[in-house]
Parts: sequence; structure tokens; C-alpha cells
Amino acid sequence: MDNPAGSGIVKHMTYDSDIAIVGGGLNGPVLALALAARGRRVSIIDAQPETVRANAAFDGRAYALAFASIRLLQRLGLWNKVSEHAQPMNEIKASDGRAGQGPAPFFLHFERGELEEGPMGHMLEDRYLRRALLEAVAAHEGIETIEGKVVSQEVNDSGAWLTLASGDVHSTRLIVGADGRASGTAERARIRRTGWEYGQTALVCAIAHEKPHNGIAHQFFMPEGPLAILPLPGNRSSIVWSERTERANGINNLSDSDYLEVLRPRFGGFLGEIKLDGKRFAYPLKLTIANSFIEQRLALVGDAAHGMHPIAGQGLNAGLRDVAALAHVIEHAEQRGEDFASQLVLERYQGWRRFDTATLAATTDLTNKLFSNDNPILRAGRGLGMGLINAMPGVKRGFMREAAGLNGDLPDLMQL
Repeated sequence: MDNPAGSGIVKHMTYDSDIAIVGGGLNGPVLALALAARGRRVSIIDAQPETVRANAAFDGRAYALAFASIRLLQRLGLWNKVSEHAQPMNEIKASDGRAGQGPAPFFLHFERGELEEGPMGHMLEDRYLRRALLEAVAAHEGIETIEGKVVSQEVNDSGAWLTLASGDVHSTRLIVGADGRASGTAERARIRRTGWEYGQTALVCAIAHEKPHNGIAHQFFMPEGPLAILPLPGNRSSIVWSERTERANGINNLSDSDYLEVLRPRFGGFLGEIKLDGKRFAYPLKLTIANSFIEQRLALVGDAAHGMHPIAGQGLNAGLRDVAALAHVIEHAEQRGEDFASQLVLERYQGWRRFDTATLAATTDLTNKLFSNDNPILRAGRGLGMGLINAMPGVKRGFMREAAGLNGDLPDLMQL
């Protein structure tokens, strides 16, 4: 990743910022903090008013943060601001299942003690992570937040210019698109996308339950789609429940009490009585990957670069790996006196992240297709496969390290 480019020496011009990040969700602010920490002037351009994000109450959304993602937040001084609200995942159990029948006899069981670094990850509610990011961004003098919608962008060998709906023009050396799966940044750069619909919709909510979860995360592979039960602080859990889209839409239109009646037989009674805690969401599921993560003086991160099935809970983690990798490439290029926005430098970022992303996308896609069916032969085969892996400590540990984000070539910000 760090082979020096033979060209691309920094041009001395005046810009409004060194890097302009389009999108103020989660990946954009983390990247801004990572870049500004090394003295760069960063702007975040976001169409959504900051007050909307800052005043967010608990709405049921939460994230499974892998160990490597937590390292990134630690390095940026963010983890200590949210750790008291995080729930460690001490165990993960994965099994086949059918509504009303409970888990199959063969399953995968990952335990905290099998990974020397600690838990594979923590669950953290959106409201705490988002608030910590907003406060850190507002407090950093090297970051400017601009509220507005980008309507056009122009790049050349000298720099890049973003025009807002207000008519204001912002000049920068590098544009970063962190504006989601329908990325306007990618569209304006004529970057096409590859992918397909899964015919599934994820029903997302939080529930309160009678019995403690003991920090155990569960993944049940139902014929219609996977059901993840992920522990939150207290007697609460986050639910990511995939169903065929037509069925999911019908469930989502039910009242809260009827919604729970459909969920209960899938959920089972191991946590006692359950009730909804917060809002309900529905997200149509599809695989979508940008055909290129870069263009002239432009890079894509997070969902703007890739969106995949939530079956492995790696969506935000993959985005944070993009952030750490791009910050790494930019930092090492500047140390050599290179123009970090040059094509040769950006190609290092793309070469690094596209391979990891393609591998993860293929894995989640294959897993969903293999498990989201009721074929008796496949059911027997995958049950036996999970049982065999569970009996092989070395193989199981490899799966755990991969899920924790500890395998492969880690960027500086994800290393100890």
C-alpha cells in the first residue's frame, strides 16, 4: 500500500479545504476527525441540518462494532466518550432455525475467551455514537461543517470545486463521497454500480425482555432470511430480522402488538416476555458495489462505495475500514511530499479496499443464498458444516478473528 508514486508532487494553491467530505452520517465525521488530527483542513458538507442529528433520541438503531473499529475510535479519542453505553458481545451463537421450533442441534458457538484481545465487538446505540461524533467535530478547529446540498462538482489536475444549491462554491484538493448508497458524489462522477436485489427486507427494532441476555448474540438462519438478536445494555436487544419483501411489508404495516405476535415464534421464549423499545424500521436489502472507488481527485467510502447484506453485521465496520485505509494512504503520501489527491496515490486506497470489500460481499451473498431456504439437503449440509467448524478450534478462531476485523493488512489507526 505504501509504494511511493513517481509523480503527483503537491501543487501550491489556495483552497477552502484540503479535503471536502460530502455526507455527515457516521463515516464522514470519523474520517474528518482522522484527517484533522494530522493537521489537515477538512470540511463536511451535509444536506441534513446538524440539529436533527444532534437531538436524536433512542430510536432502536444500534451497531455491532468489531474489535478493529473500536481500536479506530480509541485512537481518535472517541471510545472513552461512548464506552459506558456499549455492551460487549461475550458470546455469539449461530444456528439454523424455524419459527416455533427453536435452534437446530448443530450450531456455531464463539466465546470471548477464545480471542486473546477480548470481545469480538460491542453493541452501541446510534444516538450515543452520533452525538459523540457531532461534539468532537464541533470542537475541532480544523473541521468546518457546511449545511447544504451539493448540486454539481468539477475536478481537474489542479483541484476540485463543489457547487451547493445556495450557489456557493467550495474549493478543495480532494472530494470524498460518504453520502450513502444513492451517492450523488458517485453519480456526478459517472461511477456505475454493480449489484442486485435480494427480494428481502430487513425489519429493524429494539426490544426489552424479561430475562438477561448475558452478553450473548444470536443469529438464527430462518428459511425466509436470518434473524439476529444482538445484546444492548440492560435487558434489551437489537433485532435485525430479514423476511421476503412482500411478507416484510405486510408485517411492517401491522400494529405494534400484532408485529410482536409475528416475531415471538421466531424469537422463542429464552429471554422471557418481550416488548418493543423504540421505533421500527424497514430496509429493502440489495448488494451494490461501486465499479470504482476512485475518480480524478475523488474517493468513495462506506455505503457510497459498497452496500451488502447485513447477515454478518459488517456494514459500518467495512466503512470504518475504508476510513482508516484512506487516512493511512493520505498520511503516508504526505510524508513523502506527494499530492495525496493524485490518481497514483488514490489507486493505493482502491487496491487495498476493493479486494477486501469484494471478498466480504461475496461471503455475505453466498451465506445468505445458502441459508435463506428450506431445502432439506442444504439444511442437513449446513448443520453438519457448522457442527464441524465448532469442533475445530483453529478454524473457529480464524472465523472469530475475521469477524473482529483483526485479519489482513490493517491500517495504522486500527493497529495497537
